[in-house]
Amino acid sequence: MDSTATASLASLWDEVSGTQPDPDLWVVIATLAAALAVVVPHGLWRISRNAITIAHEGGHGLVALLTGRTLTGIRLHSDTSGLTVSRGKPHGIGMILTAAAGYTAPPLLGLGGAALLGAGRITLLLWVATALLLAMLVMIRNAYGALTLIITGGLFVVVSWLAGPQVQAAFAYVVVWFLLLGGVRPAFELQAKRSRGGAGDSDADQLSRLTHVPAGLWLFLFHAVSLCSLIGGGRWLLGL
Repeated sequence: MDSTATASLASLWDEVSGTQPDPDLWVVIATLAAALAVVVPHGLWRISRNAITIAHEGGHGLVALLTGRTLTGIRLHSDTSGLTVSRGKPHGIGMILTAAAGYTAPPLLGLGGAALLGAGRITLLLWVATALLLAMLVMIRNAYGALTLIITGGLFVVVSWLAGPQVQAAFAYVVVWFLLLGGVRPAFELQAKRSRGGAGDSDADQLSRLTHVPAGLWLFLFHAVSLCSLIGGGRWLLGL
């Protein structure tokens, strides 16, 4: 029994850590088109933006933990906003990095995903994403957020366990394209809100108060990270 279990675990590890063949270029282009189709139209974006909020709030939460803060909870709301609460010093590098992690998390996750796909690690990408979603679910503190995480994580589990290699590859590429493209739009939306006098307590404004650096410069950083991630990740996905 022990040897059988060991062999099974070894086989599972080989599958997760191994490489898979790259999909045809037409699949990569088709997944790019699919991601654009849910990011560009305003009606679909209002729905798909929930996934970007997951990455945004997850970025706040992960960096809070990595910088030694105590993560107390995450909330996801139906208007695609979110809230991550952590305890610790209200100033200092930990707080600054935590605040900066929200808008930068989706594009950087997309860039990391593109690197994995460029290396042929499709299965590893799906498993890592599933693990992160499950870990985040533990910290969710409202019903809508829990439902959103369960649906999203369940989709990853189904694809990871039941779908064939071609479906897994297409799904992984859609997800990464979506993070890269969807990671660009929120910074522009924030900039538009601030130009109208809104979003006075945005991440950029919080960072400005923490660092005495103008919020506009933090917005520039968000734009730079998202656009550079899109360019770099896109080149990896297209094999350029």
